[in-house]
Amino acid sequence: MIEPLFLEGVIKILFVFVLISAALIISTRSLASVLTTYTVQSFLLAAVSFLLYLMEGKSELLLLAGLTLASKVLLIPHFIKRIEEKIKISRDLNFTYLEPTTSLLLSIGLILLSYAFLSRVFEAFALSKLFFFGAVIGLSLTLMGMLVMFSRRKVITKALGYLSMENGVLMFGIFVTELPFILEILIIIDLIILVLLTSILAVGLDSSIEEYRKKIRRLQVWNGGEAL
Repeated sequence: MIEPLFLEGVIKILFVFVLISAALIISTRSLASVLTTYTVQSFLLAAVSFLLYLMEGKSELLLLAGLTLASKVLLIPHFIKRIEEKIKISRDLNFTYLEPTTSLLLSIGLILLSYAFLSRVFEAFALSKLFFFGAVIGLSLTLMGMLVMFSRRKVITKALGYLSMENGVLMFGIFVTELPFILEILIIIDLIILVLLTSILAVGLDSSIEEYRKKIRRLQVWNGGEAL
């Protein structure tokens, strides 16, 4: 039997690596590196869920770890890799509004803000330090994912930011909300993401959000002409 204190220490170490992965997604320009970082981040999330299962023995945590591995470590990265191969773009050099250094500094502020906010919210609740820090990391990861969506120009990178944000929501849910509800939400979100990635793969996504909208409009006009 593994000591709970040892497992708790390992989970806290994984928290640090999760934050590092979020910072790399914000600052890295190589799409392949961003995808690899997201995959590692998802694997860390699955590992946290599995270690919590060893601590608490809840079968939902084991199911959540397996589902995360299947969807976020294997299936979704495979779809994104196919998109990268199709669009043949290896780097996202353009940033909107915020440069990587500014984004990283803002991320530190978001982590501190999350800590201060949740300290007040959970002041009346008897949460252990592990679960409190898990909630802080989850909220911070969500905000940092939103920052990626806000600062990046290429739509494929924005999609990875959204996926990272969804990882944050999942981590927050593991430590705060009821597990069956989180499992249902995770399945629904992953299905939506897979449909979105499939549509992106079909239309072709080699541009910014403005050019992507133009492609969609041209496709709609073409379909309208076909119907006529």
